[in-house]
Amino acid sequence: MTNEIDVKLKDALAQDLQKGVPILLKDGFHEADSLKEGSILKLQNPAGKFVGKGYVGMQNKGIGWLLSKNENEKIDTSFFQKKIATAIKNREDYYNSNDTTAFRIFNGEGDGIGGLTIDYFDGFYLISWYSEGIYSFKEMILEALEASVSYKGIYEKKRFDTKGQYVEDDDFVRGECGEFPLIVKENGLNFAIYLNDGAMVGVFLDQRDVRKKIRDAYSKGKTVLNTFSYTGAFSVFAVAGGAKKTTSVDLAKRSLSKTTEQFEVNGIDVEKQDIIVMDVFDYFKYAKRKELAFDVVILDPPSFARSKKYTFSSAKDYTNLLKDAIAITEKNGVIVASTNNATFGMKKFQTFVEKAFKESNRKYTIEEEFSLPSDFRTSSLFKEGNYLKVLFIRIK
Repeated sequence: MTNEIDVKLKDALAQDLQKGVPILLKDGFHEADSLKEGSILKLQNPAGKFVGKGYVGMQNKGIGWLLSKNENEKIDTSFFQKKIATAIKNREDYYNSNDTTAFRIFNGEGDGIGGLTIDYFDGFYLISWYSEGIYSFKEMILEALEASVSYKGIYEKKRFDTKGQYVEDDDFVRGECGEFPLIVKENGLNFAIYLNDGAMVGVFLDQRDVRKKIRDAYSKGKTVLNTFSYTGAFSVFAVAGGAKKTTSVDLAKRSLSKTTEQFEVNGIDVEKQDIIVMDVFDYFKYAKRKELAFDVVILDPPSFARSKKYTFSSAKDYTNLLKDAIAITEKNGVIVASTNNATFGMKKFQTFVEKAFKESNRKYTIEEEFSLPSDFRTSSLFKEGNYLKVLFIRIK
């Protein structure tokens, strides 16, 4: 068992932890630089009273996470097993689903352990470690997971190094090696998944509800532009919803083969869809020049992106991105505006929309709002954890 270190905190952080705020922020410590990754901390207020146990795990959000408010609770395999078992019980409906076989079973601080996520892909489990600190508990967590589930195989992603980047490594951990692509279902449609091919597996599970809504309510008979399209997941759902045609645009060269594959595993005729490898910002210029217009435009950019010509920051540039989209959306059309930037909330995001439409001299209504689906559990005391913001915007 890891030795516990007594640490006195500044009063503000101590009070936050007593309320249940899960993150350990550096400025709440008198001396944080000497703390080692993976250390278990017995956290005390300035008067020396116990407020919680946490661990050191350096992420861009903070230097660690609260684990327990019970002074007598040991941070061992049994502790992790209880957390994982509770998380699994909360996902029983997902496990019992016949038409969805890929979902999140453990979502960091929302399930009581910040810096750790576990996803399920039709019998395979994928653990993502977000700091060296949480990775130091690997054997305990693996043992806890194995005691809680039956599985075909376990894979991992190390989403950290000294710069907070993904660590390239062999992703297979134990069990049987999967045969890839692994075909999983989401609301009855198929996705080709690769658990052994770098940081990205082929689909972002947090957009499940949004994809379903696009299929069920916004696609029939429509032309759909899917920008920053990655593997074309939104396009697959749009076609399944009866879209007249989809156009998927992404700068990454492999988006062509990846999107083609997702269409093919769903029996969709690729020749009837457009898949374009191009910088999205160049495509907007091209579309305006050619006087193209779409019924539905999907915007799901990364929080930050850099290409040869452009640098994009969603916190600074989303308004201009929306203006580009407005210019090529049909009258009475819909823009699906999405961001995963955790540094601002839904209200701020809506100000970007308001400004873009005002500067474009257009009117709009917001028809739908989405945040994370129910398997992505969050803590109400850590708003940054509920990072996803999606608006369905109708142009008047």
